[in-house]
Amino acid sequence: MPWKTLDDMDLAGKVVLTRVDINVPMDGDRVTDTTRIDKIVPTVKDILAKGGKVVLLAHFGRPKGKVVPEMSLKLVQPALEAALGRAVSFMERPSRALIDALPADAVVLVENTRFTPMEEANDPQMAGFLASLGDVFCNDAFSAAHRAHASTTGVAQLLPNCAGRLMEEELRALEAALGAPKRPVVAVVGGAKVSSKIELLANLVTKVDHLVIGGGMANTFLVAEGIEVGKSLAERDMAETAREIRHRAQKAGCQIHLPVDVVVAREFKAGAASQTVGVRDCPPDAMILDAGPKTVAHLEGVFAAAKTLIWNGPLGAFEIEPFNAATNAAARAAARLTKAGGLISVAGGGDTVAALNAAGAADDFTFISTAGGAFLEWMEGKELPGVAALMG
Repeated sequence: MPWKTLDDMDLAGKVVLTRVDINVPMDGDRVTDTTRIDKIVPTVKDILAKGGKVVLLAHFGRPKGKVVPEMSLKLVQPALEAALGRAVSFMERPSRALIDALPADAVVLVENTRFTPMEEANDPQMAGFLASLGDVFCNDAFSAAHRAHASTTGVAQLLPNCAGRLMEEELRALEAALGAPKRPVVAVVGGAKVSSKIELLANLVTKVDHLVIGGGMANTFLVAEGIEVGKSLAERDMAETAREIRHRAQKAGCQIHLPVDVVVAREFKAGAASQTVGVRDCPPDAMILDAGPKTVAHLEGVFAAAKTLIWNGPLGAFEIEPFNAATNAAARAAARLTKAGGLISVAGGGDTVAALNAAGAADDFTFISTAGGAFLEWMEGKELPGVAALMG
């Protein structure tokens, strides 16, 4: 890999500035989901084991360059201490002298980097100040890697740098999925709107062998083929774009898979009366809310013949029953194939993680990215500034 990891660094006696993502959900002053905190524990423990002192840099919420007390990282300190099993020193105004005065195995949490507009502006002055606090920079926040901020790219250009364990795991998984994948490669892309994923689809059709399109996006592609979709969510003004993507796929040798049968209903609510019909038989007063069982059976065959699967977005309105059936069944099929050793499966994006967790399939996927925007931009083929800075 073109970037260094913690294994490549001499950290004994060094202060290691470590960019992490601990932007966790809160209820008042209580952390309601510690997943992001739990994921940074291996990096912190490895730095300490190599004799380094850890200084954590992170953002919290969107204070827009101002000090917002309810977005102070001090609120996260107790959950961080619980996860690490040790005390964490909180610094509102850090300095090298204060950091050096702490024990050699100290862990320091610096106040929200976004409490100043200099962070998101990638201001050289702030990057220089952050660099003055440490000897080595470790980026463990892939989820913030698509932002060129002072604490992600600016400081990386001023200190010896490396990827943390979570960043390393994420980059290796993504390289295995799209960089140098085992073929055939299948991508599942779902969601409401084609317009929000044009760049993603345009990039994927040149990289994968099979592209499965689900959710409201599939309706737009059906409309582009002259198929009536009743009152379904569809971007009719994007039909020409859908045809262009299909043409691009044909030229690249990528096969696009759309639903062959669909689940329709007259109401968008849990438990609504529904029926399964052929894809060309949606009643004018109904809407398509999920893919049907024949579509799922077809996808299981596509997955079974594949070596690599990338998944972003559900196949239907997975939030409400019974319109989660196709997403659940397809996800479980992918999980079974992965567990059996025949498939490398990588998934990411907020709705995707929620859908795979709801299906009980997430644990058997090869890798689940919690990075959201950075995962999508990577799938779109864009350079991520936070990753590029580690390669400099």
